[in-house]
Amino acid sequence: METRFLELKNITKSFGKVSALDRVNLFIKGEPEIVALIGDNGAGKSTLIKIISGVLQPDSGEIYVKAEKVDHWSVAKARAARIETVYQDRALVVQQTIARNIFMGREKTGFLGFVRGKEQSIESDRLMRMIGFTSKVFSSDSVVAKLSGGERGGVAIARAMYFEADLLILDEPTTALSLTESEKVFDFVRKAKERGTSCIFISHNIYHAYDVAERFIILDRGRVVREIDKEQTTAEKLVRDLQEIAHRGHRPAEGGVGQGGR
Repeated sequence: METRFLELKNITKSFGKVSALDRVNLFIKGEPEIVALIGDNGAGKSTLIKIISGVLQPDSGEIYVKAEKVDHWSVAKARAARIETVYQDRALVVQQTIARNIFMGREKTGFLGFVRGKEQSIESDRLMRMIGFTSKVFSSDSVVAKLSGGERGGVAIARAMYFEADLLILDEPTTALSLTESEKVFDFVRKAKERGTSCIFISHNIYHAYDVAERFIILDRGRVVREIDKEQTTAEKLVRDLQEIAHRGHRPAEGGVGQGGR
């Protein structure tokens, strides 16, 4: 049986009378992979990634990390498991430097509590090169406001890589980016995988998801309705699948992929 870094079993979450997630099963392999989580608005993508990152608690269900069940899942436990999330707004302070953004909230400090700025700059430069930040125009001391959208995404990914993420969750990382800028984000994600980091890539843009991912999980109204490997589909077929699901309100059969297996 293949090893699994993360596994969610029968995860359910409701907000009042509204069911956001209904018995969701999902896993991330033990070896690095890029998985696209796709679905229409209201499918449950945001709720699911907030549960994986520990921001929300499921009403029921089980979470396993490296085959060990984790009780009372939380942000602290997700980070301890080396799961980092880059949200759509990327949570960057654009008036600050790249180095300050990478270490924000978890700064390197000396004996008296002073920030070790030079050490942070050196480490930030290393991280930027590691994920393919090749432009010589910018250094770790460059202000984030001067970066393009794709490069800002790279800073957010570099921050997650510094904290040695085994799983990186990217929430709509290419929203409002041009094709060229989106390609930069794809390159950063692929570099992260080469360094041993898996990625959950959330996107409304099926073509973007198809470009970068190896496996696709389709959510519809809070349930996993389809799981497809890249070699089994095309971007155009994924679009047709989503349209078909939206039109007929598809529900998975008992015992199918959406109910816990492949």
